[in-house]
Amino acid sequence: MRDEIRQARIDLAAAYRLAYMHGLSEGICNHLTLTVPGDPAKFLLISHGTHWSEVTASNLLLVTLDGEILEGEGTVEDTAFYIHAPIHRKRPDLRCIMHTHQTHTLALAMVEGGVIEPINQNALRYYGRVAYDENYNGLACDDAEGERLAVAMQDKSILMMGNHGVLVGASTVARAYDEIYYLERTAAAQILAMSTGQSLKRIPKEVCESTARQMMSDNMHRFANDHFTALKRLLDRDQPDYRD
Repeated sequence: MRDEIRQARIDLAAAYRLAYMHGLSEGICNHLTLTVPGDPAKFLLISHGTHWSEVTASNLLLVTLDGEILEGEGTVEDTAFYIHAPIHRKRPDLRCIMHTHQTHTLALAMVEGGVIEPINQNALRYYGRVAYDENYNGLACDDAEGERLAVAMQDKSILMMGNHGVLVGASTVARAYDEIYYLERTAAAQILAMSTGQSLKRIPKEVCESTARQMMSDNMHRFANDHFTALKRLLDRDQPDYRD
C-alpha cells in the first residue's frame, strides 16, 4: 500500500504540472484531488499558495474529508475543501476530481444555453455524459455548495458549472486528466466554430450514439492510460523533480 500511495502522489503531482503546461490552470486557484488508495476517507491536494508548476509528490497535503491535515505543511484553501470533500464523500467512484476555470470550457459555461455540441469527433466522447449546473451560487464557503454540486452532477462524471468553470471526475488520475485535456480542446474548437457566425454542422444522432459507445470502450480507457504515461515521459525528461 505504501508503494500505491507513493504512485498516487506522483500521478497527482504530474497532473498539476501538466495542467500548468497545457494552460488549464489559473494563478494559484482551483484544485485537483485524489483519494488515497484503500482509504477513500482521505485525499491528496496542494497547500494554499502553491503554484501548479511547483507541485511535487512530497509537497502534496494529505487531509481527511473532515478537513484535518494528516501529512504535509501548509493550509487547505476553503473553497477546495468545500467543493471537493462533499463530492468525494457522495461519489466514491470518482477517486480523482479536477476543478478548473480553463479558458475555452469556461467560455462555453458563460454562454446562455452553452453546451458541448456534437459537431466534431472529440465532442462525441462527451455525448450524453455531461451534466450542466446553470445556477452559479457564489464562492463555495460551506459544505452545502459542494453537496449541491454533487447533486447537480446526477450520475455523470463531468459537470459544466455555469459562469464558473468545469469539474471532471474519474476513477484514476490518468482518466480524469485525459477527460479534462480533451474537453478543453473540444470547447476551443467549438468556440472557434461559433465565432464564424455560421451554422454549426451537427452530427446525426445515430452516428453520435454509435461513436460515443466506441469511445467509451475499454480501448478508450487504455488510451487514457497511454496518453498520461506519454505525458509523464515529457515531465521525466524536462521536470523530473515532480517525483520528489
